[in-house]
Amino acid sequence: MPALTRRETLTALSSLALLGLLPPWMSKAFAADPTATPENALLEMSAPEPFSFDLVKKQAADLATKPWVDPRSPYSAILEQIDYDAFQKIIWKRDHSLFINDGEADPVQLFHLGRYFQEPCTISLVEGDQSRRIVYRKDYFDMPDDHVARQLPDNIGYSGFRVMSQDQTTDWLAFLGAAYFRASGALDQYGLSARAIAIDTAMPTPEEFPRFTAFWLEASPDEKERVIINALVDGPSISGALRMDCTKSDRVVMDIECALYPRKPIARLGVAPLTSMFWFDELNHRQSLDWRPEIHDSDGLALWTGTGERLWRPLNNPPRVMTNSYIDENPKGFGLLQRDRDFDHYQDDGVWYDKRPTVWVEPLGDWGKGSVQLVEIPTDDEIHDNIVLYWVPEGNVAPGRELNYKYRLHWVKDEPYPSPLGRVAESFFGVGGNPGQPRPANTTKFVVDFTGDKLDGLTRKDLDAVVTVSRGTVANTAAYPIVGRKNAIRATFDVVAEGSDPLDIRMYVRRGADAMTETWTSQFFPPAPPL
Repeated sequence: MPALTRRETLTALSSLALLGLLPPWMSKAFAADPTATPENALLEMSAPEPFSFDLVKKQAADLATKPWVDPRSPYSAILEQIDYDAFQKIIWKRDHSLFINDGEADPVQLFHLGRYFQEPCTISLVEGDQSRRIVYRKDYFDMPDDHVARQLPDNIGYSGFRVMSQDQTTDWLAFLGAAYFRASGALDQYGLSARAIAIDTAMPTPEEFPRFTAFWLEASPDEKERVIINALVDGPSISGALRMDCTKSDRVVMDIECALYPRKPIARLGVAPLTSMFWFDELNHRQSLDWRPEIHDSDGLALWTGTGERLWRPLNNPPRVMTNSYIDENPKGFGLLQRDRDFDHYQDDGVWYDKRPTVWVEPLGDWGKGSVQLVEIPTDDEIHDNIVLYWVPEGNVAPGRELNYKYRLHWVKDEPYPSPLGRVAESFFGVGGNPGQPRPANTTKFVVDFTGDKLDGLTRKDLDAVVTVSRGTVANTAAYPIVGRKNAIRATFDVVAEGSDPLDIRMYVRRGADAMTETWTSQFFPPAPPL
């Protein structure tokens, strides 16, 4: 099978995202019974082997000293026939679910191989300082008698797994495809994805997609909705070991420790990468003829820099691939947020964009110098993930090094560490100038609304909008309370810029020398909207 392109890989993941939720017609789960008949027997396990996370790291380090082995399956001709529809007909038998910690932890179901997930991974259960691999058997799955998957041999492996609720009616964490994983977050709705590592995203050379090749699952002895996932990742340029301590409460939090071992020089290494979808919102709805007002998994990038500045960057669907770097040292956090939670702004009662999770990356320890990079890729449909965010460390990434990072992923409704400053609520742009007067050429008016308790009681004379642009000039700047709205102010300004090259804009509102709001930053593509 030829390697999948970025778009094919992400389209497959987006199309199969709905598989993260079980069909509502499925009956209530039941635990495996040791006295069950053979077709409902417990999972077959391999012989025990020694286990520790240090052993996973050693395995990753050893892999990096050897040439990468293409994991292409000898059964590609069969797997190619397991398309989206065929994949949906392969259903894990719930009485065969993996019950970690003697059933005290949330059960785990495994994913079958298919057209878009042809490279197998091993999945093992950790018990103390030993692990046992789960052997693949076709009879762990319900599928039609004439299904093409029945032509596959036993013990070919799995494509991933998901962690279920106790009654197995829904899942809250899934690992499926390359090195991708996702959690349902605070509102029990899947959206954007994370992955173990990103290699050469938006570079002249093709992007590389390392993949998880092995998992070792263990449970906390004291929490049901907690699972510890040890994983081995491998690709042509890098190998690595990850330990992910995942807990579900009113949100999903993942403490991640990763050790990375470059196999060859890497031009752009992305740490803690997130992948999302942005088609359009209120700022650029004219890009689509879709009837819905907004379509996106995330609507902005939020940054909390090492110096303490808070930035908000609305996402774009640009005319060409754009990469923006935010240089920093020891960032306090960054993430892709879904701030807009108003159903009326989406009008979609099928995929619930208003419930998509926010994901916040909280570095643990010093990450040193580098940059948060945002990649935006043009799209004309909601099935394409076109937004990527990650941290790029400063310096060369060369073989023979061990790179260690620790961070916490928050899958939440809102930012886990909100700023006391006023924050961006909505952004708009349109024709510049003033109503009733001739409109100046090459001029665009921007309107940004901020909300927050810190804005209570402010008056027009208190406020100044501070605007800077990378080129062009700024005119008609104003900031004032919004009539009829509590704790809300509006900033307006015109930007005059010739030519079609993008320009970068930064704006915040101050009272005297004190910032009252976070910094709104945008990349805008002139010319101004037509009259």
